[in-house]
Amino acid sequence: MKALITGGTGFLGGALANRLHKLGWDVTVQGRDSAKLKQLKADGLKVIQADLADAAAIMNACKGRETVFHAAALSSLWGRPEDFYRANVTGTENIIRGCMEHHVSRLVHVSTPSIYFRYQSRLNVREDAALPEPVNEYSRTKRMAESRIDDAYGQGLPVVSIRPRAIFGPGDNSIFPRIIQRLKSGGMRVIGDGHNITDLTYVENVVDALLLCADSQRNTLGRKYNITNDEPVKLWEMIERACRELDLEYPRRKISYKVADSVAGMLEGMYGLLPSRPEPPLTRYSVFVISQSATLDISAARRDLHYNPRIPVEEGFREFIKWWKNK
Repeated sequence: MKALITGGTGFLGGALANRLHKLGWDVTVQGRDSAKLKQLKADGLKVIQADLADAAAIMNACKGRETVFHAAALSSLWGRPEDFYRANVTGTENIIRGCMEHHVSRLVHVSTPSIYFRYQSRLNVREDAALPEPVNEYSRTKRMAESRIDDAYGQGLPVVSIRPRAIFGPGDNSIFPRIIQRLKSGGMRVIGDGHNITDLTYVENVVDALLLCADSQRNTLGRKYNITNDEPVKLWEMIERACRELDLEYPRRKISYKVADSVAGMLEGMYGLLPSRPEPPLTRYSVFVISQSATLDISAARRDLHYNPRIPVEEGFREFIKWWKNK
């Protein structure tokens, strides 16, 4: 099977590339990180160093591919609107054109459950839930990308989308590393009551879901599927355990969600006025994620894709800690 993976130098894309290569697929990886591309090439994968906004390069990358996994995105809490649009909307448009021009058999698109979230807890959210106003540029442009995918499906593109929640595991450069960095700085506070629950998804389970989408029945085309480990955890208990495992001090001081949200809003306003627009030390979205409950319903993925989370959170957490200590 010949596959193209966009964002193959990223966390999820890299894990997918390694799995497909081990399974004997003919894999081409698109990315911008030259060092990681060099390593992937040394491992026997084909690589393309190209920006997703480069229409000609992306069109050519899709040529001869049977399956395209679109995992690339600008996923960040902060940044310039034009950068998010270029990566998440223009990039998706170019992938769509490439797939349609070269008659790709299946596009598997990685979206995000960030499009569901507003500034209040939400539990067991289903794929057909009403979508609120986007909370940041990432969710806004990913929602726009989904709209482009929907239009392409209406024009005959065979596509399946997933919305994986809070991916973690060895190689994670976002969720737990950000938390660990704040813990090390000594500037972290428990926000809220410390009892909020959240879904996590081990990276290899997401790879499983992507492979299921690549080979799913026709009734899945045009659909979007929530993907999680389906075992909500108390986030602050996970953070406390990380502190024990990594010999870090667990934050003992607390701050209410309302106060933290107000402070983050002021910081966003201040930092947004600076010429370089650096990321504030606290954003409203990060305050929400770490203090409010958010879980998804994955019954559709279980039913249609036969997705069953293979690696539990406990095992995944142990693997992350082992990797972090040895990296």
